[in-house]
Amino acid sequence: MHGEHLTGRGGTSASSRLDDLLIETVSAAGAHIGMAYVLDEGGHVLEMESAVGIPGSIARAWARVRVKTDCSMPIAVSIRDQRLIWVAGREELARAFPAAALALPYHFAAVTTPVCSGGAVWGGLVLLWPSGLASGLTPRQRDVIDHACDEIGALLRQAAEQGHPITPRPQPRLLDPRPETGTGRRAHRLALDCLNRLPEGYCCLDTEGRVSLVSAPAAELLARSPSELLGRPLWESLPWLNDPAYEDRYRAAVVSRQATHFTTHGPGARQLTFRLYPGLTGITVRVAPTRAARGVEPSLVAGPMARPVVSPAAGPVAGPVVDPAVGPGVNAAREPRVMALHEMLHLATALARAVTAQEVLDLVADHVIPVYGAQALAILTWQDNRMRVAASRGYSQEAVEQYDSRPVIHQTGPPDHYEASEPAFFATWDELCRQRPDSIRADDMNAWAFLPLATSGRPFGTCVLAYARPHRFSGEERATLTALGGLIAQAFERARLYDNKHQLAQCLQASLLPQQLPEISGLEVAARYVPALPGMDIGGDFYDLIRLSPTMAAAVIGDVQGHDMNAAALMGQVRTAIHAHASAGAPPGEVLAHTNRLLAELSPDRFTSCLYLSIDLAERTACLSSAGHFPPLLSRPGAATQVIDVSPGPLLGIDPDAKYAATDLVLDPGSVLTLYTDGLIEEPGLDLGDAITGLARRFAPSPGTPLCDLASALIDTAAADQRTDDIAVLLLRDTGPQ
Repeated sequence: MHGEHLTGRGGTSASSRLDDLLIETVSAAGAHIGMAYVLDEGGHVLEMESAVGIPGSIARAWARVRVKTDCSMPIAVSIRDQRLIWVAGREELARAFPAAALALPYHFAAVTTPVCSGGAVWGGLVLLWPSGLASGLTPRQRDVIDHACDEIGALLRQAAEQGHPITPRPQPRLLDPRPETGTGRRAHRLALDCLNRLPEGYCCLDTEGRVSLVSAPAAELLARSPSELLGRPLWESLPWLNDPAYEDRYRAAVVSRQATHFTTHGPGARQLTFRLYPGLTGITVRVAPTRAARGVEPSLVAGPMARPVVSPAAGPVAGPVVDPAVGPGVNAAREPRVMALHEMLHLATALARAVTAQEVLDLVADHVIPVYGAQALAILTWQDNRMRVAASRGYSQEAVEQYDSRPVIHQTGPPDHYEASEPAFFATWDELCRQRPDSIRADDMNAWAFLPLATSGRPFGTCVLAYARPHRFSGEERATLTALGGLIAQAFERARLYDNKHQLAQCLQASLLPQQLPEISGLEVAARYVPALPGMDIGGDFYDLIRLSPTMAAAVIGDVQGHDMNAAALMGQVRTAIHAHASAGAPPGEVLAHTNRLLAELSPDRFTSCLYLSIDLAERTACLSSAGHFPPLLSRPGAATQVIDVSPGPLLGIDPDAKYAATDLVLDPGSVLTLYTDGLIEEPGLDLGDAITGLARRFAPSPGTPLCDLASALIDTAAADQRTDDIAVLLLRDTGPQ
């Protein structure tokens, strides 16, 4: 069944069992909304598998959450930190997760928690309650949540181990929490008969706002037959309710689980009051004529631009009253949906943090594909009147190759009058061919939206949104997607500039590090360098290996203060100075002393840590000197790795007259020396001494393992976390006479 439809309970598949567990957990915890997420194979994206009690438009907007980059979502932080997060209400949500509060501006309390099994995270669970009911979870609720996480985690793990992992669809399944029974129709007739006896009108809406039951008095007040109302949202059946504010009142009732009401003009200029009472399966709406607007001036309820009456508990004013005489959808045509505005705010805040072109594409695709039902998305830029596929999602590799390097797609008219600044929407392939005869059809798509990408009035590309089936774009969709194009353009251009800057910095960094280490008989060497995560500038870490004679070599590792071009330039000067003094035959202490004096003159406001050592391969000895750098590790065959106690001198560039002591070492055959920078060991809140000791305890190189594999293992472990600094590692092994 398609994800946007309500799904009943039952079945024996893992997905059905997950649905049952979600519904049972929502009921047992006393919550009114629940969402179950599955973590993708790479551990990067949470995909919503199913939800209960929440409108589909909201569920689709939160269908995909990026764990590493989306710090605006509580569930992402829960997964990343592997902890339960309790949010007591809207104010607390706004303080801790302002972007989420903008995108979902209703009153509720929430819990987000990771779903784990076998020591691994498999997904996440989100539960919502009405805000203000409690200051925190009760012990019973916590037990319910812990038990549910254990059950769901075991289910996801077992399904994966059996080769049938639960793979969410593009849109989450919306579950019907009501148990299936054979008495449903009889109960429906009894409820309707009971409501028909009351003078007020009543109707029931599901979580999508569709009418599932309507009493005869309600149909009379709304001037519609029951058949015209059943199965459709009220605001679609009644033109005078087709205003985003009324739909927002409905959403507020569903998400906040608090009663709301509004007053508007109905058929024949009759003033009607709608009171919305939420429950787990939807909303009960009471419709009654308003006898008098007590305490409200007539101007507030008497005209096409009047504001409705809303109770203080209901939240903000619901919106303008629509006069049936003016015509359907007058205000709706001018105002985008309130939910669309919330979705746009959520996307805008997420895009503000994106620093690469691929991150922009991922965030846009995560939002657009589930919400608007598209199947593929691509960002095209052009150069010399030819297209370049900068990023894509949903298109096959063959489709990407079809687009790439083709001439720019032109609109109707001569090629030199291409209107790159105008969005274009095509509901069918025939419609696209009529206006753009040179178009190509990739992956058998059938409808397209072409959104121009321009900054400061200068077009630089197009965002292509593709649908597998013909798709008629409503006026609201066109307006929202056009605004979306503006957001994408700004974020993509900023990310593209960052990519160029970062690539330049990486090239400069690479040029300042040795392209190839010299081969020295009797010495095995491996080096690795990893830059900081995106968002950081160029690093100052460096290393080098210097041949001094057939049996002598020198190794150096260091870290220049700062992450900018000045740090890179200073790093190049440090390497050059050390290389010159080492080649002249100076001992380690003098090499650092000479370099220190030079740096004190060249850059007195920048400091550098450095570890320099010389190795005598014939004598199997080493001599070390340190300028405030971390101590090296020595791993001898058959013994635990030890931290070498080196007497460190001051950082280079502080005191021009500083002296640097030397420490002598004996190297057994097969011994491994490990030199590293702070990015390998530093963690927030962890003492540096403990970090170094922990590294020595974990690092136990076996004699037969190549140093390149050992270096990669060290780097990969550290690089798996959120790095705020670059990492350099240099390993040296005495292999004996060759």
